[in-house]
Amino acid sequence: MKRLGVDPPCGVLDPKEAVLLAVSCDAFAYGQEDTNNDRITIEWTSCRGQDGAVKRFRREWFQGDGMVRRKNIPIEYNP
Repeated sequence: MKRLGVDPPCGVLDPKEAVLLAVSCDAFAYGQEDTNNDRITIEWTSCRGQDGAVKRFRREWFQGDGMVRRKNIPIEYNP
């Protein structure tokens, strides 16, 4: 069940650039659903092209043979 959302869902950052993400959660019956495996996964990879920085996100960067890094952030709910 997808109950968590992140905005923006994807994007491109310049070196040393930061972005603020908004995490939202749809209403659900806490205690009646399994929340043990709820997490947000952040994936990133280098997307520098031959001509310098790239500003348009492309999903295929994550489907090739390049190195994709991943960070899982477990979610803890306040009952």
